[in-house]
Amino acid sequence: MTLICIEEHAVDPVIAAAAGPAIARETPYMRLQSRSDSPVRPGPGRRPAVDIDEAFELGADLGEGRVRLMDEHGIDLQIVSWTNPVQLVPGDRGLALCRAANDRLAKAAAARPDRIQGFAALPWQDPAAAVDELDRAVTGLGLRGVLIMGRPGARFLDDPAYLPALERIAALGVPLYLHPYAPVPQVQQAYYAGFGDKVTTEFSLAGWGWHHEAGIHVLRLVLAGVFDRLPGLQVVSGHWGEMVPFYLSRLDDVLSPGDTGLSRTITETYRSHVWVTPSGMYQRPQFDFVRAVVGLDRVIWSVDYPFLRLDGTREFIDGLGLTPDEREQITHRNAERLFGLNGA
Repeated sequence: MTLICIEEHAVDPVIAAAAGPAIARETPYMRLQSRSDSPVRPGPGRRPAVDIDEAFELGADLGEGRVRLMDEHGIDLQIVSWTNPVQLVPGDRGLALCRAANDRLAKAAAARPDRIQGFAALPWQDPAAAVDELDRAVTGLGLRGVLIMGRPGARFLDDPAYLPALERIAALGVPLYLHPYAPVPQVQQAYYAGFGDKVTTEFSLAGWGWHHEAGIHVLRLVLAGVFDRLPGLQVVSGHWGEMVPFYLSRLDDVLSPGDTGLSRTITETYRSHVWVTPSGMYQRPQFDFVRAVVGLDRVIWSVDYPFLRLDGTREFIDGLGLTPDEREQITHRNAERLFGLNGA
């Protein structure tokens, strides 16, 4: 089978350094994320995170080392994104750093277009510049979509300041990946702090907090009527939908179209505009639930490399008992359709 994975990351050390002061100020606990001093034990169905220093080293490679690992694990194409929150860079540097990062990713894709494609990074701290760089990255460089790490700023993308960028994303027909990042500092302190350093860190981030915030990001776009206003806008939500699919029926029960003013129920809007990917969380119950609630025509595969390892990917898919048509849907046809690959 052809296997396309769409949440596969690269690391830009220049952006990381430029965003470092803001990260240290807003999320000082992040320094403990995924360190191997107290590793999670592997076991059946467990996929412990890669030590963060090793992940950053792997993520810096956009060339043959990455492709070689893809070959070893049967992954045909990665749609790669920058994992650094460029919107935390001081505003006067954001655009130049985005341009350089997008140029580098486009160059890697041009060298191996059959194996690597890319998401653009945008300078969200300057919404007008974000629109300009979006046009350049997609129409000029051939990048396949946009990925944002967390919120664009103090607010979420439903803020009117970001509407021109969303309008242009929809007009270009490329998807927007709403990736998690650290929660709002006040929320982190109120909800997740007060435990040991390691527990507070992972509870705030990959254990719970940033998934919850990413799910809220999707729901704010729904409830703000963004998808009614922009019927062509398509977004991707990782980690089996960042908790949202598991509460769609509850949301419909308490927030009807009469309450929200939307043209459809929340579930109907979600099923028309959101694509879900596992991000390496290979648990059968979650797959079965998303299959039943969202549908396989909205599932696209991903590993979350280099923060998780590539091993076990094909084995998990092979164990799902899918028909050949269903397997082709989730392994490559849905991705080809969403990203316009291979003439789809």
